[in-house]
Amino acid sequence: MLPFHEVVKSQFDQVNELIVNQLYSDVGLVENIGQYIIDAGGKRLRPLLVLLAANSCGYKGDKHIALAAIIEFIHTATLLHDDVVDTSDLRRGRATANARFGNAPSVLVGDFLYSRAFQMLVAIGNMEIMRIIADTTNIISEGEVQQLINAGNPDTTEQAYEEVIRKKTAQLFEAAAHTGAVLAGADEHICEAMRRYGYHLGMAFQLVDDALDYNGTTEALGKNVGDDLAEGKPTLPLIYTMQNGSVEEAELIRTAISEGGLEHLDAIIQTIQRCGALDYTMQRAKHHADEAKRCLSGLPVSAELNAMDELADFSLSRSF
Repeated sequence: MLPFHEVVKSQFDQVNELIVNQLYSDVGLVENIGQYIIDAGGKRLRPLLVLLAANSCGYKGDKHIALAAIIEFIHTATLLHDDVVDTSDLRRGRATANARFGNAPSVLVGDFLYSRAFQMLVAIGNMEIMRIIADTTNIISEGEVQQLINAGNPDTTEQAYEEVIRKKTAQLFEAAAHTGAVLAGADEHICEAMRRYGYHLGMAFQLVDDALDYNGTTEALGKNVGDDLAEGKPTLPLIYTMQNGSVEEAELIRTAISEGGLEHLDAIIQTIQRCGALDYTMQRAKHHADEAKRCLSGLPVSAELNAMDELADFSLSRSF
């Protein structure tokens, strides 16, 4: 458990317990796959964000436990679907659900988790939170489609790339922090600050993820280095290198994106590092992390708010 989890440890434990309880189904395969991917763990930052935001806004009830579990179910559903679309075989250091159980069961259990999340959402009974979550799932789906369109396209711009990661990743971070504040009955100013914090934190996390894909290790990441390149995803390190490298270097990357595969991975990693693309990507991540911290300035000081500040720092310093 990371240090900022300790601030809400007992509540976080309740979230994990609720997640397990809500995986119940009369269909054994549903429970098996759901349990398999939940047991893989992960940082669980999105549900953590719900707890931190709600508590920092003075929430005294217990519905934030269910809301945190809802956010994690939605995230897990997107992972199940992502791994099928990307034909991934490794996540969090072990075989993906689709590699172990097959594509069709993974997609259908992802659908189950989405629907279970909305069942739980109805029980919370807050229309504003329902609106935010409904919009969020729609936007995430749009981002997935946009990423699919961009795959194999070396002419993808930095702006188009940022639009995809805003929708695919930052949107759920944003919803987690925003709904936590809404549940607590925070005023409009604080709700907006929390929403913006979540957005910037999510952008920072994805940018660092995309840098680590060319600067990390399989052991630390829990997934294969170069996965993005193998899938023809034009992420920021590649886009920057094509724009700032030599003609030969740009052509090497254009071909790799167009054709997919890892035939020239080592040469591409060396080129990315030589061109300063990883430094640039981390600078963009730092910008968003700094903006996230700025969103918290002026809000009432608390242990939870301090943890949110630390979370922004962690988004930059992590190796996994």
